[in-house]
Amino acid sequence: MRPPANRTRRVSLIARKNARWGDRTAYGESVDWLYDVANEMETEDGVFWVYGVGDDGVMAFTDFGIENLVELIKIHKDLKSRPQR
Repeated sequence: MRPPANRTRRVSLIARKNARWGDRTAYGESVDWLYDVANEMETEDGVFWVYGVGDDGVMAFTDFGIENLVELIKIHKDLKSRPQR
């Protein structure tokens, strides 16, 4: 059972999760591709936007959100590897 999002004490950012791989992700895809995949997620999936002083926001993930993002990546990689008809 996952904790409610309003009780989350820690979040991760794509840039933080991606720091060790440079501009590529652990899955060999670009950071932009990872953002495109993550944009399919909803708040209930463990993702939300954090805004600072300006209008700039950053996508943040709970631990549950990271688990969901990894599953979405696997689905997209699988679809990408299938031959098109």
